[in-house]
Amino acid sequence: MITVQQDAEGFIRMNRHFPESVLISITFADGTTEQVSGGRLNRAYDEALAEYRAQNHLDAKGFSRSPAKKKASPGNKIDFVKVHPGMGE
Repeated sequence: MITVQQDAEGFIRMNRHFPESVLISITFADGTTEQVSGGRLNRAYDEALAEYRAQNHLDAKGFSRSPAKKKASPGNKIDFVKVHPGMGE
């Protein structure tokens, strides 16, 4: 089992997918805990990544198709995912 802690803004650190069948124990900022499947958190990660790419005008792989001006950091990943109690249901 993997244990993660929610920060004060409501996010957990997650920079990659978890195995689908593993259970992840999330300790929320209010002190409650909940077990969520890796598959459920992976879907939340994918949704957050798609939203990030859309807001930054990136394509599905995370690349900007506009003419290159300067070398920028890669936009194809995120490090934090918003979570809330009741996600696992």
